Amino acid sequence: MTSVLFETHHLYYLPNFTPVIQELKKRGGFNISASIPHKMPKDEQKIFYDACSNLGIPVIKALNEEDRIEKIKEENFDVILVGNVGQLNHLTSKKTISVMVYHGIGLKQSYYRDIDDRINIRSVESQDRFDELKGKGHKNLVLTGFTKLDPLIDLDSEEVLRLGQDLGFDPDKKTILYAPSFYPSSIELLFPEFELLSINHNIIIKLHNFSWLQSRYRYQSKMAEAIDARCENVHLLKKEIFDIIPYYHLADILVSDISSTLFEFLPLNKPIIQANCYSLKLKHRVFSRRFWKKLDVKRMQNIDFTYQISDPSELSIRVQFALDYPEEMASLRKDAHGLYLFNPDGEASSRLVDAIEETLK
Repeated sequence: MTSVLFETHHLYYLPNFTPVIQELKKRGGFNISASIPHKMPKDEQKIFYDACSNLGIPVIKALNEEDRIEKIKEENFDVILVGNVGQLNHLTSKKTISVMVYHGIGLKQSYYRDIDDRINIRSVESQDRFDELKGKGHKNLVLTGFTKLDPLIDLDSEEVLRLGQDLGFDPDKKTILYAPSFYPSSIELLFPEFELLSINHNIIIKLHNFSWLQSRYRYQSKMAEAIDARCENVHLLKKEIFDIIPYYHLADILVSDISSTLFEFLPLNKPIIQANCYSLKLKHRVFSRRFWKKLDVKRMQNIDFTYQISDPSELSIRVQFALDYPEEMASLRKDAHGLYLFNPDGEASSRLVDAIEETLK
């Protein structure tokens, strides 16, 4: 049996790993474990442990981080999958195959900086990104597609209907999914607009994991809880719901900012609004170059498949227009789908496991 560890630095990496876990279990011959750093918030650890229990895989945990690392090293795993480099080098032995399934495909430069020579296989979500990484000298790339999107293809329609019923949706109203990043974020500027929009629409708010569990961003979830309490048609997904994929099917339109959701939503070919209005930290307002260095400006400038707003007051009219004319940007979204995602056919995890098995040989 081949021993495999999913080293999950943050809870929100798990939706990228889950389809791979399911593919490994389907093929058989793998002993699968998972772990999360001890320093993560207790709430985050509990949600992670419960999710792993539902997946039927054991978790490696300890009373402190040093002991957790020692336990992992003692297991001497054949394969370790990570969502960022983190402390990878502390966990691997010489025989370990290290696999990177990067946790996002958004608009941040971290995608290109989170690199280590110890990675044997890097799963890449598109031909465009594959060529770019190869041009920068990166090796061990495998063109797989984005594993997180595998369940999007054959999601059960009855399950989707049940999700809407559980949220208490008004079936006569269109549904807006708002999925902002944690930083830079449009949350503070856009929340007042959603109060108005909620009169005639169902609103789903899916926050980033950090908005719930990191103290410096927790004010965002408190703001969201307040609007959820005030507005009947606003439905805030609780922190225990860490996978956004099922909720894409419920939505008629997506509103986001620099989140990976801009690209993840493309297979459904529904309208997307990108909010380019952020609340920035003082240091980024004063030293704007620091802010722009964090972003993939080239990719931002090439996005032509979204309705872009720079002022919160534009949101309502853009939403209404996009819902009235959902086909207006359909061809641009279809082209973007081919550019930013490699064959999202539900088989990205299968292609990655093929690469792992080939490397194991």
